[in-house]
Amino acid sequence: MTALALSVLDLVPVRTGQTTAQAVASSMALAQRADELGLVRYWFAEHHNMPSVASTAPPVLIAAAASRTQRIRVGSGGVMLPNHAPLIVAEQFAALEAIAPGRIDLGIGRAPGSDPVITQLLRQSGTAGDVERFPSHVQDIGLMLQPDGATVQFTTGGEYTVKATPVASGAPQIWLLGSSDYSAQLAAAHGLPYVFANHFAGTGLERALDLYRSTFRPSATLDAPRTFLTANVVAAPTADEAEARALPQLRAMARLRGNKPMRVLETVEEAQRGLAEHPDAMEQTLIDAMRQRWFIGDAEGVRASLAEFASRHGVDEIMISPVAGAHEGEALDAAGGRAQTLELLAA
Repeated sequence: MTALALSVLDLVPVRTGQTTAQAVASSMALAQRADELGLVRYWFAEHHNMPSVASTAPPVLIAAAASRTQRIRVGSGGVMLPNHAPLIVAEQFAALEAIAPGRIDLGIGRAPGSDPVITQLLRQSGTAGDVERFPSHVQDIGLMLQPDGATVQFTTGGEYTVKATPVASGAPQIWLLGSSDYSAQLAAAHGLPYVFANHFAGTGLERALDLYRSTFRPSATLDAPRTFLTANVVAAPTADEAEARALPQLRAMARLRGNKPMRVLETVEEAQRGLAEHPDAMEQTLIDAMRQRWFIGDAEGVRASLAEFASRHGVDEIMISPVAGAHEGEALDAAGGRAQTLELLAA
């Protein structure tokens, strides 16, 4: 396990009884702990209008985490680009790079990160929400973040230089994120590092990685394919405790995939009672299917499984989404089981 680098993907979960402030505080504490443990990077996802997810604004959370850490890379996993004007994204991440030079990652995706109604509200800015322009918007951001900026060519003649910040001394590293062939091929064509969203995608991992690696074209910033994988992970002192802590998130994902109304994340005890008092065959089928793809168990077992997973897919870094739930009575502003997962795996 010593050769396998670990990183963190955080959705800033909100559980029963928590305020948004407490959920964010617990994630900031987790980022600090990840920094102390020597993990490689800490990314915040972008999701909207979900009762159990407080990671709505990655740049804000990245700035807060950067100010509380010393060496770990911090970034987005990812910014859902069709929701935002490319110049705004470039300016935000140029500012973040100035705050924490050499520590900023800009992970970009093209999914909405919410339901169709919220997607329409996010994309009221017109052409910024044009999914068909996603490839050119990615390229524009990369150029605007460079010290020389991007050059706009006018059809009537003349040029105009656009810079994300006046005097850049460095730029964030851009990653393309996805769970389909499209993002893998786009990342390969532009010579960008790529991450397959294995933590929520059910299939397609092997094909996406093969497409990325086999069609990769070197760029000015990357001369060979670079990728890592994401995974849902719960580690605890015993396998039984890990299974218990995984249950709230498994039930939440089953509700999402079963098109049921979403709610705040249950505590371990609430999830156990719900499963016992209101058995649901469809929910159990979904949980069983997801459970097979998650990494849940004691520290030794999870370490071994992650190492085998990484070796099988030829990567040397795993970004874990620490999905351990909390027991009733645990501090509302602390990371609890999520911190325990990191500590056990980094030991």
